[in-house]
Amino acid sequence: MTHGVKTTEEFNQAVPSGAQANTLPVYIGTAPVHLAVDPYAATDRVILAFNMQDYKRKFGYVDDWAKFTLCEAAFAHFDDEQQGPIAFVNVLDPTIDVTVTAPASATLVDGVYTIAAEGVLKDKVLVTSSDSATTYVLNTDYTLTFNALGRLILAVIPGGSITGTDIRVGYTSLNPSAVTASRIIGGTDVTTGVRTGLELIEEVFQVTKLVPNLILAPGYSDDPVIAAIMEAKARDVNGLFEAYAVTDLDASQKYMDVAKWKKDNGYDSMLNINTYPLFTNKGRTYHSSTIAAVRMLATDGANNGFPVQTPSNQLINVDGMVYKDGTPVFMPYDQANMLNDNGIVTAVNWQDGYRLWGNKTGAYPEFKDAQRAFIPVRRMFSYVKNNLVLRYWSKVDNPLNKRLVESVLDDANIWINGLVGANLLVGGRVEFKGSDNPAEQLSSGRMVYRVILTPPGPAEEIEFIVSYDSSYYAAMFAA
Repeated sequence: MTHGVKTTEEFNQAVPSGAQANTLPVYIGTAPVHLAVDPYAATDRVILAFNMQDYKRKFGYVDDWAKFTLCEAAFAHFDDEQQGPIAFVNVLDPTIDVTVTAPASATLVDGVYTIAAEGVLKDKVLVTSSDSATTYVLNTDYTLTFNALGRLILAVIPGGSITGTDIRVGYTSLNPSAVTASRIIGGTDVTTGVRTGLELIEEVFQVTKLVPNLILAPGYSDDPVIAAIMEAKARDVNGLFEAYAVTDLDASQKYMDVAKWKKDNGYDSMLNINTYPLFTNKGRTYHSSTIAAVRMLATDGANNGFPVQTPSNQLINVDGMVYKDGTPVFMPYDQANMLNDNGIVTAVNWQDGYRLWGNKTGAYPEFKDAQRAFIPVRRMFSYVKNNLVLRYWSKVDNPLNKRLVESVLDDANIWINGLVGANLLVGGRVEFKGSDNPAEQLSSGRMVYRVILTPPGPAEEIEFIVSYDSSYYAAMFAA
């Protein structure tokens, strides 16, 4: 027996065909926390960022997205599109994911020395005299300041103990390569109950009061094991909600081979939105999952937060597509459609620029019914299911009598009718049937409602039939 509100879903094979106002993506990855205001507070925690300044304060920022994957997402959502809030989980731990560099000779130039290494932890720098006999004191003998590239600048304080130009400098720096698939996946400590990695999806609603809608791990989600865990978390958030794993397929695969790779590696769920390959813009390389999420948020926002419209055929801020090794991808339109027909979202280069291209979830082509196959239909089902939980949670533990049954039924139908009236659903209704609610079940405190929905699918194919009519010649000379 469940104590609370839950939703279940039925699939009709015979007929193929308090609301949260925003879409909340959750990104799992690595951040340059050595540049954050409080670098030791940002590991394995769900943290919302509302803009780029807020992100930099909480996580730091550098342009090396290969090492610090969350910076890609922050740049795409905040610098390019000004979208927020976005939830981030950094798994890079500055207490263990480090490389220690022993003190070595360094030469001051005009009282300044730049530590060339990236990711140096400011409080883990050791500065000594050239003979190692004297250890100099931070903010007494020297200062440390990060420059625009995230490198530490050591500057001598006049009047301090440093008098010559020769010193020795040692330091500890972040090592993002220490983050393995198991760290992204994470888990729950059986002794402390502390969650890490993707397991922190369970804390998003508790921390933010927002339902996570999209789960992403750019740079890692082309690992089938990680993708499977993402999908599992998306399927059952807090035992109440449903989200989507926006995943990258292996961009080292050629476009004629990636559909087979997708099938062989199990990216086949209706809760998978599979993207491919990598995208570029102004010299930067993005994971396609990030660009898809940015486009989904923009499209949802244009529809007042409702995921009713497909992100497909919407402009994206990219200027090219590449494989993992940087080789350009020039994908023919018919090949892009072939990827779509295998449940893969890609892009096409149209007259006005690149457009996201693809309406199908990972369940296609195994499942062709609209409820599982079309991204906007699937997402509207999730929207309704999640918001039924949010809307009627306050009714839990009320006296189960006729008034309660009818109040929920009437209010739910008014809400669904409102969605129909706003063209967010083609049709819908809520029913309370006696066959679903026998007396012994009601006596045990369980009510069951049926919600029947028809979200609009995308107009995926528009055909014009063009023919020749010679009678127009006769009309030219008609009196």
